[in-house]
Amino acid sequence: MKWLLVGAILFLSIIAKGQERTQADVDSLKNEILKLRTDVDQIQLNLDVSQKKFKKGILVATIGYSVTIAGGLMLGRKYDDAGKVLLVTGGITGITGTFMMVDAFKYLNRKNKRSP
Repeated sequence: MKWLLVGAILFLSIIAKGQERTQADVDSLKNEILKLRTDVDQIQLNLDVSQKKFKKGILVATIGYSVTIAGGLMLGRKYDDAGKVLLVTGGITGITGTFMMVDAFKYLNRKNKRSP
């Protein structure tokens, strides 16, 4: 009877130790999941910002290069001076739009400052 009581106490202490370890593992797993969720939210935010800036860059570049084409078509005709102005203005606007598109990619590499 004494051995049965000692065995039962030993068995219960082993079970309690296992549950204690399991709870620590669950807490650690919950913390990792929360960190991953934060990282995913940051990635989605960065993608959204990058997409908006990229679309603005496309719009500006399209307008700029369209003005450049219009200016080129005006060269050698009645409004030659206006064509030259449109060429320069459209070129500068188009290059600005291209830089805006390239600049939009920098948001993809940004990391959350809180996570290591």
